[in-house]
Amino acid sequence: MNGTPLLIVDAANVVGSRPDGWWRDRVGAATRLRDSLTGLPDSGVPPELPPPVEVVLVVEGAARGVPSVPGVRVVAAQQSGDDAVVDLVTVADPQRRRVVITADRELRERVLRRGAEVRGPRWLTGR
Repeated sequence: MNGTPLLIVDAANVVGSRPDGWWRDRVGAATRLRDSLTGLPDSGVPPELPPPVEVVLVVEGAARGVPSVPGVRVVAAQQSGDDAVVDLVTVADPQRRRVVITADRELRERVLRRGAEVRGPRWLTGR
């Protein structure tokens, strides 16, 4: 694999995996998730994904207004968040390690066919 690994986080799926009232404040939930990811570029997700890591958070719907911050690039899906995740996997160098965080079965299959790895939300949130 070449270059810095690309970690793509399906925000709606990861936020939705925690029954913490996220549905009352989707922007706040996506913002909290984004902020929890800011250390990953320098720390990675040991031991499986060593640093440095490029982190991309894909947001959709009401969360589209969440801005990027240093260390986490936020991509606002114009339509489907799943399609935006697939697009990110597709345009990245196929020799680059691409890891997608989602529990969505259909999305998992789509990105696996394009050479990405897939991990569930707990892999990320349980660290």
